[in-house]
Amino acid sequence: MHDLLLKRSPKLDRDSLIGYARELGLDMKKFIESIDRKKHREEIDRDVKLALSLDLYNTPTFFINGRKIVGDVPYEYLKKAVEEELKDSGKKN
Repeated sequence: MHDLLLKRSPKLDRDSLIGYARELGLDMKKFIESIDRKKHREEIDRDVKLALSLDLYNTPTFFINGRKIVGDVPYEYLKKAVEEELKDSGKKN
């Protein structure tokens, strides 16, 4: 579901979500009941609050040792960031 949600974003209304669940072969009765009863509302609200506190508005966003990297960046860019952070963390010890 995660990949499908990202691919189809921003279509996240109830009907779209139900369509995605059907496409994935999920248990429709259980899925619709979960949406209608807002079964995971507390977890969603917690995640939204966290995202707002971290100023997250884009997917993907990576944090490497506190360093924020936004967007679909190449592997080499991420690798370089990790290596730089590892090198810098060694200097602090």
